[in-house]
Amino acid sequence: MRIPSSILLLLALAAPATVGAQRFEAAERVQEVPGLDRVGVDEHLDEELPLDTEFTDSEGRTVRLGDLFDGERPVMLTFSYHSCPTLCSMVLDATVNAAKEQDWTIGDEFVAVNISIDPRDTPAKAAEKQREILEKYGRDVGGEWHFLVGDEEASAAVARAAGFRYFYDERVQQYAHPATLMLLTPQGKMARYLYGLRFEPNDVKFGLLEAADGKSISTTEQILLYCYTYDPNEQSYVPVAMNIMKLGGVLTVLILGAFLIILWRRERRRSQAERDDHAKPHPSSPELRQADL
Repeated sequence: MRIPSSILLLLALAAPATVGAQRFEAAERVQEVPGLDRVGVDEHLDEELPLDTEFTDSEGRTVRLGDLFDGERPVMLTFSYHSCPTLCSMVLDATVNAAKEQDWTIGDEFVAVNISIDPRDTPAKAAEKQREILEKYGRDVGGEWHFLVGDEEASAAVARAAGFRYFYDERVQQYAHPATLMLLTPQGKMARYLYGLRFEPNDVKFGLLEAADGKSISTTEQILLYCYTYDPNEQSYVPVAMNIMKLGGVLTVLILGAFLIILWRRERRRSQAERDDHAKPHPSSPELRQADL
């Protein structure tokens, strides 16, 4: 199958550009393909999705988007369409591969949602794609990886709120769209955007922790998140040297404090034992001799 030039370009743009020359080269190629200036992502951090929007799930049931946000677990969101020849499957494969690397499990600690941008997609197509992805994931998700289809207005409304820009290219009869994984808070607000055709497991992990907003993560995970921050230039999470140094200083103080407490307790017990020994009557004392009689 010959892959349209627009799809090839999107594949090129999907990988994060870390060098200025690469960004310029990509921008030059965008100008060569009509309409691709309409494709991209506008990050709407902290903005809420239209949670009253209704879709149909893979079992043919009407689902209100807000019902998938329980206020406790973060949500991993992707957009795709099920007749996509290349990019959508690659994005979903990257998503499931990153999810497999997590300690957290979909259905337990977080929820996954896929929304089709093609109004021609049916629940049957969504179910087929869902089975394929769940087989690759290999864990029991408890029905919490939702594949939704809907009319054009519903999909466009959610995509617009998320900042996900796409359009239908009549020339090739396909949708042009970016490769993006989005993470949302348990309340349905945009928390993090990850880009490319491979999502680093650590980036997904830290993004989920960040999206959880500290409400459902352990102390250890909070400490881990404290040591990393998202770098928009690198488009990934990077260590925060100052926080690591601060944390190291705190840990040093705690360890030293614990060591001193142990020494103090040992000294206290030794002193108490000596006092007890001194309080005992001497074997030759009159009290012991009288007791023997």
